Amino acid sequence: MLRGAGALALAAAAGTAVPGCGAEQDDGVGADGRVTIELWHGQADTAKAALKRLVADFERAHPRIRVDMGGGVLADAMLQKITAALASGAYPDIAYVFGSDLANVARSPQTVDLTDTVGSARTPWKNYWPSAREAVTINGRVRASPAVLDALAVVCNRKLFKDAGIPLPEAGWTWDDFTETARKLTDRGAGRFGTGWPGVGDEDTVWRIWPLLWDLGGDFMGDDGRSIGFADQGARALGVVRDLARDKSVYIDPKPGSEQMYQVFLSGRMGMVVTGPWQLPDIRTAKVDYHVVPLPSFSGKPVTISGPDTWTVFDNGEARAEAARTFVDWLARPGQDVRWGAEAGSLPLSRAAEARPEWRRHSEEVEGLAVFTKALETARVRPAHPAYPQVSQALGQAITSVLLGRSTPAAAMRSCAEEADAALLIPR
Repeated sequence: MLRGAGALALAAAAGTAVPGCGAEQDDGVGADGRVTIELWHGQADTAKAALKRLVADFERAHPRIRVDMGGGVLADAMLQKITAALASGAYPDIAYVFGSDLANVARSPQTVDLTDTVGSARTPWKNYWPSAREAVTINGRVRASPAVLDALAVVCNRKLFKDAGIPLPEAGWTWDDFTETARKLTDRGAGRFGTGWPGVGDEDTVWRIWPLLWDLGGDFMGDDGRSIGFADQGARALGVVRDLARDKSVYIDPKPGSEQMYQVFLSGRMGMVVTGPWQLPDIRTAKVDYHVVPLPSFSGKPVTISGPDTWTVFDNGEARAEAARTFVDWLARPGQDVRWGAEAGSLPLSRAAEARPEWRRHSEEVEGLAVFTKALETARVRPAHPAYPQVSQALGQAITSVLLGRSTPAAAMRSCAEEADAALLIPR
């Protein structure tokens, strides 16, 4: 919900901030001719350490550019931070921006167009997975560089399946199979759940429902361009959520970030969790004997969602903008991309990176990683549309109301459609 409010504030900021204001304060060029750029990286722990190593390598290869990683906030709070920064005129050169927030951030005149940058010979733009390209392209222009790439699949606890006498699922299973399996895995007396779902109503809650909506033929917007394109499909998709809640087979995480849900899985008290490759390092550290399987479907055809996040570049003058473009271009090349993906828990941005021996070895060492990578072939992304945060908020409220037993799928979708359609009609 905060993202929706931030998007509205950002729209206002885009019309009031002065282009190049940050450059007037500091052009980033030192007396020795070295350019310093500010990176709001949004990372913590393992990913932050991996990025720090990459930055050190970049600076050794580009001695006239220094990357300052000191500012910013964690990724979940980045939109609000960027909104305030653009309004004040003191913004970074690069920020880690969620793909679902990019359309609103890119409305600011301070956002640098990277179409020419990704078209360079060194950036494997045409070799990127389609979802990575689509996530950063708005109205035919590339408005950011892909930062990380992931996909959703189902991770299963082998021991709990064995204890329950249930065979592990295989590719091609259905959502009915999923809900039935979750029911069989559940043992309330032992504090064991079949699966989990974030229950805050935020984007973490919402993006898990999109594969179901797409599989049923729904889309973000209808053909008229004035209403959502998933009103009819929404009730059936929410039926899966209702069945999980009815069977009491779902752990509903009451806090943002899904940390409690993942802790339940890591502690051996959840049979299945819908997640991405970023969770595999923690699962392996916890020594969970696991199995990864593609998402179920209604149609029998594979479908998942990819959540590309971005490195968005801002204009603080020519020298700093050029240095920032150089950095994001370097970071996206297969050699660096493979290191970043392997160390930070994401997937290769391009087929060229996937084909590198380093990634092949890493994929063989990490069970299930190949399932996530294979899923990119049929992955879709959330739309880069300015009204997405408001539509997502309405959809999140619908999911939560069904999870908590406060509404039926049909009634929840009626409320969602009314609110989301109104958001789509607001001029932007």
